[in-house]
This record gives sequence, structure tokens and C-alpha cells, in this order.
Amino acid sequence: MSLPVSPGQAADLRVRPVGEVLDRVARSLGVRLLGDTVVRKRRTVGARTDRGTWVRVERRPLGKIPGQGWNGAECAARLEGVARPAWRGCVVWRDADEAVMWRADETDLLPGAPVGNAVPSEDPELPDEWWDGLNASLDALAAHRTGRVATPDSAIITQASVTQSVRTVFPGGFDTTVQRWVPAHADLNWANVTAPVFCLFDWEDWGNAPRGLDSASLWASSLAVPSLAGRVRHERRRDFESRDGKLMTLFVCSNILGPSAHPEDPRLEPARRMAERVVEELQADVSAPESSERH
Repeated sequence: MSLPVSPGQAADLRVRPVGEVLDRVARSLGVRLLGDTVVRKRRTVGARTDRGTWVRVERRPLGKIPGQGWNGAECAARLEGVARPAWRGCVVWRDADEAVMWRADETDLLPGAPVGNAVPSEDPELPDEWWDGLNASLDALAAHRTGRVATPDSAIITQASVTQSVRTVFPGGFDTTVQRWVPAHADLNWANVTAPVFCLFDWEDWGNAPRGLDSASLWASSLAVPSLAGRVRHERRRDFESRDGKLMTLFVCSNILGPSAHPEDPRLEPARRMAERVVEELQADVSAPESSERH
């Protein structure tokens, strides 16, 4: 007799049975999933196949699927100049018993292992060639055009959401209007990039976002390691020096310092120090035109 599954367990693919789902994916894609390579996460399950590819399976509630769809990996296949695993195909279906959709994307294997956890505790000491790859890919991505809107944390990013997030923690004294929106990966952290060869994967959330979102996200992911955070700011300094990059710095800091802040998060103090500095810079930018007009 099987035990009942709670709603929380049903949504957590680390604990719920997924054998039937994986069987359906294998049949639909015409592959055999290698059981000893299966990686189970809360929302996704991944595995290598017998033809040397990787399959990522995601379960997503209907309410979390935006009007643009949730085919980020498929749409990213056209991006030129961006280091990413090549997309092969997919299968998508609606669950017969739950208000959710399932999607499985097949891609080439990654050229290396992920650099580390989303928030690393030590410097991975990446070679200069790796940073060159990061810069080339982010610059190429920002030069593209798309109708997609980025969905960091599965929520569409808008001017209103940026303003709300920033104002919740940093109330006033500067304008929060975004000047430039460009394509962004929208989930850039150290668990989504490989080394020693740079490659950026997990493209489900990419789309237009304020300039600097990716750079700020990687910086925030690095804050527990000062040398690493400093290298990110140095490499992506053109983003961080822009007004939108400063807003995105506050945007990611608001996630660290906001109401759900964890008191033992090692990123708290460096995020607070940087946020104070950036707020002062944005406030100075507001007052500068008035000063120049008086002279």
C-alpha cells in the first residue's frame, strides 16, 4: 500500500516518484536515460542519454508559465556568439492529474563541470581565458534582440518589479527608472557556468532585462569570496559603472538584505557596504544636473 503524497512532496522532484515521467521522456525523444547519471533537484531532473546528450526535465505549475511560454532553452538555440550547450529537441505535455506542465529538453553535454555552488565559499581561481569567455558571451548576448522578457526566479521582471524590490530596502532619493533593456540569461550564478572551459547553461529564464542584471547576479553570487566578487566587478565594470548597472546592484542587494534575509548569510555585510556606496552615487547623479545649471 503506497503512502499518500503531500502537495509539497508532489512539487519536489527530489522525493516524488518520477519513473513514469522519465519513461515517457525516453520514449518520446528516442533515447535511453542512464540511471546512474540521474540528478534530482526540487523542480528538475536531469540525466545523460545513451547518445551522449543531456536531458533536463522540468515540472512547472500553469500559473508559473508566462504568456511568452517557457521554451527558453529552445529560443536560446539561435543565439550567436554565446557559449552554451547546443539544443537538440524537446517534448512537452500537460499533466492529466495536476495543473502543471512537464517539459524535457535535450542538449549537448557540457564541456566541463559546473564551477561550484550558486554561492561559493572559496575562489575557483579561474584562468584569464575563462573570463574572456564570460565577457564575450555576455556582450554578444546583450547585442541580440528578442521579444522574450526575462523571468528571474520564474517571475517576469518589469519596471514595476524593479522599483518595488529596490524601494522595499532602499527608500528614495534617486530615480529607479531603467534606461536600457537588453537580453540577459537572468539566472547567472556559479552553479550555471562551467570550467575550465566557459559555458553558460540553464536558459529557461532568459529574455530582456535591465542592463547589468547578469553581471550584478554573478557578483551577488560571489560576495562570500571578496577576491571573486572583486574580479567580477573588474571584468564587468562597464555594466557596473552604468546607471542601470547601479540599479541592478541594488536590485540583487535587495534580495540579500530584504525581509527574507538570513542572519548568517556571509554576503550580508559586503552587500550592505556596496549598497550604501551605490545609493550615494545615484543620489549624486540626481543632484549633479541642478548644480551644473547654477554655474
